[in-house]
Amino acid sequence: MFKNALVYRIDAWDAPTHEYLEERMDRARFLECTPTQPLSTGWVPPRADRHAALLESVGGQLILKLCTETKAVPGAVIKEQLDARLAQIESETGRRPKGKNAIRELKEQIVHELLPRAFPKRSTTLVWIDRENALVVIGASSLKKADAVVTQLLDAFDTLRLSPLQTALAPATAMSAWLSEKEAPPRFSVDRDCELKQPDSEKAVVRYARHTLDIDEVGGHIREGKLPTQLAMTWNSRVSFVLTDALTLKKISLLDVVVEKSSLKDGGDDGFDADVAITTGELQHMLPDLIDALGGPVMQEAAADATSTAELPPLERLAA
Repeated sequence: MFKNALVYRIDAWDAPTHEYLEERMDRARFLECTPTQPLSTGWVPPRADRHAALLESVGGQLILKLCTETKAVPGAVIKEQLDARLAQIESETGRRPKGKNAIRELKEQIVHELLPRAFPKRSTTLVWIDRENALVVIGASSLKKADAVVTQLLDAFDTLRLSPLQTALAPATAMSAWLSEKEAPPRFSVDRDCELKQPDSEKAVVRYARHTLDIDEVGGHIREGKLPTQLAMTWNSRVSFVLTDALTLKKISLLDVVVEKSSLKDGGDDGFDADVAITTGELQHMLPDLIDALGGPVMQEAAADATSTAELPPLERLAA
């Protein structure tokens, strides 16, 4: 279900009835872009069936899906049309339009005329609300995309209050310690992929792919000032993922022991319930373990202290 994930904390939520939430989501149901509309966003059923509910509850876990459709005119086409339009105006009037406002108006006119002919592109993003752990998981790898989803979610769930997950240890600080000490946190193991980057103007990067990381060379890079920006890990021999310095999880994968268990379950016609139960069941235990490995959660008021620690030089940061 989730290949990438960004995690948010539920700060407050006076959860209403399922029917109330479904009604509010229905007001923001996805509609295709109109001929001249460049962007449309709305909720779609998480199941494959377009007539299914917009809000699914499986074992107490809430699942939603946001759909985004965009239409864009390629920049090269706009430039070609703009040059032709400017040449035409010059031949008819003897003067070539100048000034930012005049050029901008011409570009807007061209885009408006060409948008009906542009091909739409769609993408969907899964949202999982884990009320037991007070977490919301967004199936995205970029903060920009996740924040756009959160905006729609807060609009639909009007009493919900969220904040980005903050931990006492910055991920780069924790990853530096695990690699330097050659010891992963409890229930985790360090895998064979890593990226370290020098946080200066040169931005020197060292990458290890399918390579053992239990070597002095890795610790040497950290002592020289490089910071881990990505580290492949496995939780409890069940879930593998890549942790980033922005506290993003990438390349999430359920391992064979979990997949085999999943195949034994009756998932109904589309297997949706089984997929949700298996995936959320694993991540519901993995995420708290990861948060503990990063020193535990901190509230927004304490985030400034965590940030100041993260800005220390690498060795001082480890000592802190």
